[in-house]
Amino acid sequence: MKRRSYTFLYGFLAFNVVWYIAAVCIQSPVLVNPLNVYKSFNAIFWNGIWTHISASLLRIQEGLILALAIGIPIGLLMFNSRKTDKVLSPLLYFSYPVPKLALLPVVMLLLGIGETAKVVMILLILVFQIIVTTRDAARHISSEKFHVLRSLGANNFQVMRWIIFPAITPEILTSVRVATGTAVSVLFFTETYGTDRGMGFYIVDAWMRLAYTQMYAGILILSLVGFFLFFLTDLLEECLCKWKNNHHI
Repeated sequence: MKRRSYTFLYGFLAFNVVWYIAAVCIQSPVLVNPLNVYKSFNAIFWNGIWTHISASLLRIQEGLILALAIGIPIGLLMFNSRKTDKVLSPLLYFSYPVPKLALLPVVMLLLGIGETAKVVMILLILVFQIIVTTRDAARHISSEKFHVLRSLGANNFQVMRWIIFPAITPEILTSVRVATGTAVSVLFFTETYGTDRGMGFYIVDAWMRLAYTQMYAGILILSLVGFFLFFLTDLLEECLCKWKNNHHI
């Protein structure tokens, strides 16, 4: 975790140095000096940006919970049943590569431009990846592990508890980590429609008002939200997969 923190700090510092040099060289109001952006943070937070941050985080949380609640059972069902796998695999492999952002107009036509459409878009980004990851991670478990536990009289719940879930949890968290960046990006687009809360709305509203300092602050905060979700996923992996960390040591 410390190594990842140092990597982030180094990247963050390098990014700001490049940004500062570009702003000084270009000297355009469109490219705001990062020092001015950071100076504006105090006023921005006092003016209620927490409302927008919390709205975006809530939508991501709801979409993630739904994706896990739907994706894990379907993935395990495909692992346990060859017939189910044969039926769902063609649909899954056809749907998985489709750019989810292209489905935004369809989702909004069917569900409107309210909260439901925004959560469903995040669900669509995450759920297919979680289904595939769950099924494939379960398939990679050695059959010997099942035989040993079964020979000791383990029931289905115990097999799930002691073999399947420990094996698929790291893979699922990795899948969530990879998909989170895409989810944040899509959320930005969805929050420009039918809402007055969310970081997407905040950034576009600042852009339309030519408030470039606020716009860059919103972009930076949205990036930090994405980093926070990455960090939280890493923390969950360290807490839930201690056996994996010990194995690497």
